[in-house]
Amino acid sequence: MTQSDSATNPANLYTAQATAVGGRAGHVHSSDDRLDLDLSVPAETGGDGGSGTNPEQLFAAGYAACFQSALGVVGRRMKLDTSLSEVTAQVGLQKDGLAFKLDVELQVKIPGVDKTAAEEAVNAAHQVCPYSVATRGNVDVRLSVLDS
Repeated sequence: MTQSDSATNPANLYTAQATAVGGRAGHVHSSDDRLDLDLSVPAETGGDGGSGTNPEQLFAAGYAACFQSALGVVGRRMKLDTSLSEVTAQVGLQKDGLAFKLDVELQVKIPGVDKTAAEEAVNAAHQVCPYSVATRGNVDVRLSVLDS
């Protein structure tokens, strides 16, 4: 699918576009100029560990933000105050034969909400979050509800 096909798909509420040059040690830039970042390969994966970000950090940031928003939607439906919630996404890169794969843990804190209700909200958010839907069956995603 080309960008023009995606951008004109009437089902899309929003279409993001970013271009990478130079791979993991290159640069990423969004079409609206809001994202403009250098990339560096982490030392743990054989890179120089430079000052740039990496795809796993970008994925972790996107997943954490998206999941926290989904938690807000679910919280409103459940009449729970999730406004002070925090979601930390840990995204691991693993070798899988000749390929690589991702491993994700979402750590969630919901201050003022008892653990049982928090677990129910987190499980419900996992059903509606677009990142969770996209990774389901493809990426090992673990959910952890932490004490606030």
